[in-house]
Amino acid sequence: MPNLTRILAGVLIAVALVLGIFAWTLARRPAPVPVAPAVHASFPVVVATRALPAGKAITVEDLRVQSLPINPIGAFTEPSQLAGRVPSAEIGVDSPVLEAQLASGLAERIAPGERALAVRVDEGNAVGNRLRPGNFVDVFFTLKRDGSGGSDAEISRTQARLLMSKVRVLAFGNASTTSDNGGDPNGMVRTAVLAVPVADVDRLTLAESSGRLIFALRNPKDDEVIDQTVLPVYPGVLKTAAHAGGAEPRDSTRAAAGVALDALSGSGNGAAAKPPLPRLPATPTSVLANAGSSHSGIEVIRGGRAETVAR
Repeated sequence: MPNLTRILAGVLIAVALVLGIFAWTLARRPAPVPVAPAVHASFPVVVATRALPAGKAITVEDLRVQSLPINPIGAFTEPSQLAGRVPSAEIGVDSPVLEAQLASGLAERIAPGERALAVRVDEGNAVGNRLRPGNFVDVFFTLKRDGSGGSDAEISRTQARLLMSKVRVLAFGNASTTSDNGGDPNGMVRTAVLAVPVADVDRLTLAESSGRLIFALRNPKDDEVIDQTVLPVYPGVLKTAAHAGGAEPRDSTRAAAGVALDALSGSGNGAAAKPPLPRLPATPTSVLANAGSSHSGIEVIRGGRAETVAR
């Protein structure tokens, strides 16, 4: 009997230990967290209210802000950030307007009426390769007369003069106004990109192909430019129709008319006519009959010289 009591007491003690361990384990477990209902995130994104064609500037009225469950890369949050930007491809209605869909780079740095034009440069004509994007230069050019010297030479004389003033440099070598790359001033720079008015592209390309360009660096605060009103108008290669009211043709029309090398150099129609040589008075000539001569003849006196010619 005593053994049975001892066994029962041991079993009760073991059960108590197991229950105590189980209670301690439950006490160490974290309290269950109530599960909240899932909330979908939304992001304000600028979308198009209508189809935006490529090449046409965007206005604020073309855009609105819409909450989307995603935030695309390159999206905008305010329509004012896109005013004046130009799509490089058509953007559909209700589509997010992204940075990758907009024209960027040098095209955004060109003012209306200008064109970006690359010209050849070297250390000798580009201020020792010290030009930088954003600088302003005066473009001089030199033309060398053809050595043949014949009457059919395209230009009549060698010359050097200012072609364009205060031209903006958009890129020089690897450096541009849209990149942080400063370029290598000691590197082999071959080209510079200039912002040129469209009406002057003809003259610049013709001067580069027929002569040599020189770029003179200038202070951006210097506002002196060529006074075109005192210079003759370059006759175009193509004739243009007369405009109503005598209005000047648009710059693009003037560029399409073109310019010839003889006109650019001043050797053609735009050159001033040479003054005529002065006319010398005729030498008086006297004709006298020599009555006392036995031979029939006429005595002719030219200046202080007399001679007899036969009748």
